[in-house]
Amino acid sequence: MNDVKQKTQNATNRRASSRWFNFSYTTRVALNFVLIAIMTALIAFGILSFVWEQHFHTYTRENIQNISNNTASQIATRYEAVHAWGNDILIPAEAATRFSPSVGVQVVDAKGTLLYDSTHRNGRRDFTLLPLDEESIATAPIVVDHETVGAVRVWVYGSSTLLTQADEEFRARSYQAMIIAALIAIVLAGIVGTLFARGLVNPINRISRTAKAFGEGDLSARTMLTGDDEIAQLGQTFDSMAESVEKDRELEHRLTTDVAHELRTPLMAIQSTVEAMIDGVFEADEERLETLDSEVQRLSRLVDAILKLSRLENHNTQLKREVVDVGELITTLVSTHEAYIKESGLELSTKFEHGVYVYADPDLIRQAVANLISNAVRYTPQGSITISVSHDDNNAYIVVADTGIGLSEEEAKMVFSRFWRAESGRNREQGGLGVGLALVHEIVEQHNGKIKVQSEVGIGSTFTIALPLYNEETEREARRRTRSENRKAESSFDEAWDEDEI
Repeated sequence: MNDVKQKTQNATNRRASSRWFNFSYTTRVALNFVLIAIMTALIAFGILSFVWEQHFHTYTRENIQNISNNTASQIATRYEAVHAWGNDILIPAEAATRFSPSVGVQVVDAKGTLLYDSTHRNGRRDFTLLPLDEESIATAPIVVDHETVGAVRVWVYGSSTLLTQADEEFRARSYQAMIIAALIAIVLAGIVGTLFARGLVNPINRISRTAKAFGEGDLSARTMLTGDDEIAQLGQTFDSMAESVEKDRELEHRLTTDVAHELRTPLMAIQSTVEAMIDGVFEADEERLETLDSEVQRLSRLVDAILKLSRLENHNTQLKREVVDVGELITTLVSTHEAYIKESGLELSTKFEHGVYVYADPDLIRQAVANLISNAVRYTPQGSITISVSHDDNNAYIVVADTGIGLSEEEAKMVFSRFWRAESGRNREQGGLGVGLALVHEIVEQHNGKIKVQSEVGIGSTFTIALPLYNEETEREARRRTRSENRKAESSFDEAWDEDEI
């Protein structure tokens, strides 16, 4: 039975919560402001009522007691002159009833004999005007020569709290004023809450509309919010993200064009040569076959570069790490590229420190530096290339500097992006697809290193690779990363196998 009641209660709570969240955010904020105002008004009203009643009752009792004391004092002064009771002596009592018509007054002598009673009217005593109880009477003794000769009793007709009609009206009007003030505060809270919510919701709605437009394909949509508050910062972050996505989309479009061009050129060359050989226009001699082989090699390099980058980014390549002397590794690499550099009409200078060890995959490091050298040669029409290896307390540094066309500040920020090329090199015949530097960046990241570029248009570029020096901690971290990467690679292989991609 208890379970049924609990389930029913839970269902009721869920329905109530659902109804609440069906309201708009502006309505909910405004209602919250109103509820807070109501609670504040109720608490303030309750506290003020309690304090008001306590102080008001004390105040009115003191007033009635003062009337009693003053009347007793005046009667005592008159009695002292004659030491006998008479109508003249009781005049202050009559004056008190005339001054406050809602106040009852009685005067008694020392024996308790009633000398004056305001409830006697027209020769009759009106019992409805008598005090309700003894606690509702304010009594003051009549003292003459240190002897009590009588007493004055004062009360309010029909009231046990000594509140006169004027006091009752004043109290009622006070409560009415508090209620009106509370209602005004509640209305103002609703208005302020609505305005506040609209001020809060408007920029959120703008972000929402912009996000919707962006999602529907309008990549130029921006919130254009300004300011230092959190919502403005959210809008600015969204705009930055939108700009980045728009640039990425532009790069994708360029990629489509570039890949199509890079693939189409060798394919067309292969196709036209093969067709000419089939038609008998060309003979299948060594020269023609070498041309076909050259174009096939070009296609192979392009596809291989894209495939390597994809595997590295997806952690599908298992790194074969070992302790590597960077100076010795780069010395061997440069010796194989020296002829290529000099054939391009460039001077080569080197400075290698030996005994600089890192824990890395030598083949990938060799490939990264080879890509930097190839990039330097491609974009250096004349001048020199400098390659160096050095180290500090924490890192080994491989630097490839050239005196080529250089990069602008904006181009330097994009140089490691996938399939990006500087505009100055897009029309160059020797320009690559824009995969090489992205591949270098990914290889360095896989080795927990950093790569940066310093460049100036017309002066040249300097690429610096920083790799952590080898020590036991570096090796442990590298082994841990390798195990993680291998697990990801195995997982990707299994998924590809399951999907018949292999």
